[in-house]
Amino acid sequence: MTAPETLPASLTDPESLRERALEALTTARDRTALLTSCVEEPELTAQHSPLMSPLVWDLAHIGNQEELWLLRAVAGRAAMRPEIDGLYDAFEHSRAERPSLPLLPPTEARRYAAEVRGRALDVLESTAFQGTRLTEAGFAFGMIAQHEQQHDETMLITHQLRKGPAALTAPDPAPAPLFTGPAEVLVPGGPFVMGTSTEPWALDNERPAHRRMVPSFFIDTTPVTNAAYQAFIEEGGYGDRRWWTAEGWDHIRAHDIEAPLFWRREGGQWLRRRFGVTEVVPPDEPVLHVCWYEADAYARWAGRRLPTEAEWEKAARHDPASDRSTRYPWGDADPTPEHANLGQRHLRPAPAGSCPAGASPLGVRQLIGDVWEWTSSDLEPYPGFVAFPYREYSEVFFGPEYKVLRGGSFAVDPVACRGTFRNWDYPIRRQIFSGFRTARDAGTGSS
Repeated sequence: MTAPETLPASLTDPESLRERALEALTTARDRTALLTSCVEEPELTAQHSPLMSPLVWDLAHIGNQEELWLLRAVAGRAAMRPEIDGLYDAFEHSRAERPSLPLLPPTEARRYAAEVRGRALDVLESTAFQGTRLTEAGFAFGMIAQHEQQHDETMLITHQLRKGPAALTAPDPAPAPLFTGPAEVLVPGGPFVMGTSTEPWALDNERPAHRRMVPSFFIDTTPVTNAAYQAFIEEGGYGDRRWWTAEGWDHIRAHDIEAPLFWRREGGQWLRRRFGVTEVVPPDEPVLHVCWYEADAYARWAGRRLPTEAEWEKAARHDPASDRSTRYPWGDADPTPEHANLGQRHLRPAPAGSCPAGASPLGVRQLIGDVWEWTSSDLEPYPGFVAFPYREYSEVFFGPEYKVLRGGSFAVDPVACRGTFRNWDYPIRRQIFSGFRTARDAGTGSS
């Protein structure tokens, strides 16, 4: 038998949850303000890539979603600006067409978002954290904090895609000694509890908790590094069809892809552009900005494979000693900087092997933070899945078109990152802060 989930008292006490919601909302808004104030107005309204919205769209969309869910759905208030709902409906207009819409200009978008926030904080103070599914444990407030932080990550991606000098700065992660531990870790086979039924702000696709059998497997101790990935490039990995799926091979040939996004070769070394600065690719950092096809091809080249989503979560959450699933690899406590590189405190991954305090009981490191990790799994519902509070958050994305990513990145805030959190994207996506680690069956040889 696997032990049931447990939660710290701070996640069950209503007043503690109210304080947590206030902190999460405030942290998110502070980050939004920085991301939208560090460039001039023309750069807020410009579209820096057809893959991304103008920054000013994200700003007003954040306010509109907060109004929809906290002021209208929770508090039952009348719409403040009903005429703009369609403009900021992510399903009504694609990112490529949003610059042509009559969007709120930056000053008005800021004013609108600020007015919504002032009213939302009044609602937070007066709402009982019980009664409905939206208000139980403050779910709606946690959902909105997560939504804003997810857009903060999206806006950071836009900053990475924009041309011109750096607009954002942050200290680098602390140097770490070269990791000399074991290259891989054995995760014993058996059942574990996947997903959650108790995490108060978990989103619908993380639910419900269910028992999952996973055979024994080996998983990389750290994410794949730039140095390791360069070996794949130097040995002709991008030119050898053996390592690629048919779709992946067609994609890299059609788009002349020969290295991770933002990399270029110059003078016998690899350089990359990172937030407006060109630098030598650091060999010991986890590789970044690779699509699923690239991650899958590297794994095949290395004689390994990408882990399944269930394998990744078992490596990240199952504690063999207690036979239970924890909230994070290190246990149930919220992340600190010693545990994981999160929250845009740094604008790059930490060196492989960093944050030993955040390791799993089996010794797997950096499962949370640094880079989103591609898995081999399609996005599918868990047994007993129920869409809540709206189908468009998860249900419309289920199917083979999307691959699951796990673990968060340096750009993710802790409120939107936990051992059960599921991200997904098309297998061609590279602008996201994506990397990977590899796995192998316990009965196969090591790379």
